[in-house]
Amino acid sequence: MRVMFFGLGFSSLASVDALRQNGELVSTLGTVRTTDKANRLTDAGLETLVFDGTAPSPEISAALAGTTHVVVSIAPDENGDVVLRHHRADLDAANDLEWICYYSTVGVYGDFGGDWIDENAPLVPRNMRSDLRVLAENEWRDYAAARGVKLCILRLAGIYGPGRSSFDKLRDGTARRIIKPGQVFNRIHVEDIARVTALAAEKRLAGTFNMADDEPTPPQDVFEHAAGIMGVLVPPDLPFETAEMSPMQKSFYRDNKRVSNKAIKAALGIEMLYPSFREGLAAIWEKEQ
Repeated sequence: MRVMFFGLGFSSLASVDALRQNGELVSTLGTVRTTDKANRLTDAGLETLVFDGTAPSPEISAALAGTTHVVVSIAPDENGDVVLRHHRADLDAANDLEWICYYSTVGVYGDFGGDWIDENAPLVPRNMRSDLRVLAENEWRDYAAARGVKLCILRLAGIYGPGRSSFDKLRDGTARRIIKPGQVFNRIHVEDIARVTALAAEKRLAGTFNMADDEPTPPQDVFEHAAGIMGVLVPPDLPFETAEMSPMQKSFYRDNKRVSNKAIKAALGIEMLYPSFREGLAAIWEKEQ
């Protein structure tokens, strides 16, 4: 298995680690936007190439020739998916290509007033970012069908993990308990994304699946729980109507839904490593100590 990651961000780097647990059965390489980051990751032992989404790369063209698996973790722009735009012909020429994974978002569903939904729910995104994700998902479906390779779309909830959790926001003073009655958010620990990506790659899993934990939760509850673990004061309540937020922050509160993860658990025969924020935060805290 030779895996190319387009976009070595938080989730992709964790997935590289999960795949590498297979030892010599797996080789991995990936892309970043800058030369500095590419050099740092290469020095750390991960073959890394530069791809900023504005032009094709001859190095990537050569690397794709022997690739069996591709994971795409780059957001689309207003003109669609950047990987397909610049490297479709190279994917076509990759004779060993067996499987593609596309990291999308649960934002494609839009707002369901806090109701439970699954992968059969209609897609009614409420912002341009999610609109573009819907279009990119369809681009990859069309490509995979025409190319004759298996495609797994993972719709990710809000991602957290070591270095990117409520603990960090409490430490740096950016944690805010914004109260909007009835509002819940869906979240997923980065190690669950990594584990599912590795298992799905091994099985060449095809289909569209939600990646969220078992317990959608009001955001203020997560900060309260994290503050209790740390032994610090809980941030004061801020009514949603009067809280100062950027347009992007406000956009997250337009969507209120409970996203089911039953399909991916059934497909892989697993339970989540961190079924709620409580287990996830406990593991992060233990690791930090």
